[in-house]
Amino acid sequence: MSDNGLSRFLGGSPAQVLLRLVFLSFVVGIVLSALNLDPIDLVHMVIDFFERLWNLGFQAIGKLGGYLLIGAIVVVPIWLVTRVLAMGKSR
Repeated sequence: MSDNGLSRFLGGSPAQVLLRLVFLSFVVGIVLSALNLDPIDLVHMVIDFFERLWNLGFQAIGKLGGYLLIGAIVVVPIWLVTRVLAMGKSR
């Protein structure tokens, strides 16, 4: 993979991406700390979520669909805006 391909894959130069990731990690760490959460708690929350889904059986499918719909209401417009903005930058 060429340097240009690597930069395209990462979304910028490796140094810039690393700096952004360090900054975002710091901010997310502060927020999680303020919420009194740590990564292990998050892992346990995800595991508990899937265990509850499994235990609920077919009722879980409806709940999962609801979660999917709620998430899509937020994620799809953000994705669409980022793609439109990326198209504008590439021209």
